Amino acid sequence: MKYTSILLLAGCSLLMGCNPKFYSPNTQNVPLISEKGETNLTLSGNGNQVEFQGAYGVSESFAIKANGGLFIPGDLDNGNGGSGKFIEVGGGYYTPVYDNFVFETYGLFGFGSMENHLPSTTSDNPQTTGDISAGILRYGIQPNFGYKSKHFSAAISARFVNLNYRNIDGDLIFDGINQVDYLNENNSNFLMEPAITLKGGFEKIKLQVQYGYSFNLSNSSFPQDRDYLTFGLNFIFK
Repeated sequence: MKYTSILLLAGCSLLMGCNPKFYSPNTQNVPLISEKGETNLTLSGNGNQVEFQGAYGVSESFAIKANGGLFIPGDLDNGNGGSGKFIEVGGGYYTPVYDNFVFETYGLFGFGSMENHLPSTTSDNPQTTGDISAGILRYGIQPNFGYKSKHFSAAISARFVNLNYRNIDGDLIFDGINQVDYLNENNSNFLMEPAITLKGGFEKIKLQVQYGYSFNLSNSSFPQDRDYLTFGLNFIFK
């Protein structure tokens, strides 16, 4: 089973397999804004999540962005599953670097919620429902650097964030461990999440693919998904 936690817009997101999982990284918003008035919109996802991202060049060096996502993987045959939602906003600095290269960095703040239901655990723990839920707060920074042309772009990015859980509720016991107590004891995690993003197509609409990985620098054994691969459509308006 996979346990779904949302990473806000992203964001977050949790998928569920045989074990509880309290976090899954969402698609990074990597717009590569290069001029005032530029608007960048992306619809992306995979079989477990759908996300919308937007960014806008407010001035010659300042841009804003926002992300939103739903994480809705299907339940397993035994009824185990999870879901989540996440929203994130940010603002930051951008500047063209040499020909066709762009650097940008954003401050990020996001929030959402996640839930996990594991009815398969209730036979061994008859006084429980096998559920857990929590609110999510995530904040940090994300620098991006990439090449950008009319028909193709490629970028590397890295998200450095603190992930916090609050309002943790439920009565899930897994492998003899009370998961509500575990999450309360491990409710703050520092993550480093590098990613690579490729976009190709026409001037105003491109196909996008992104691969990313999440390193939990606070707790390497924290139950979470480590990597992701998403696909999408990217739109640019100037």
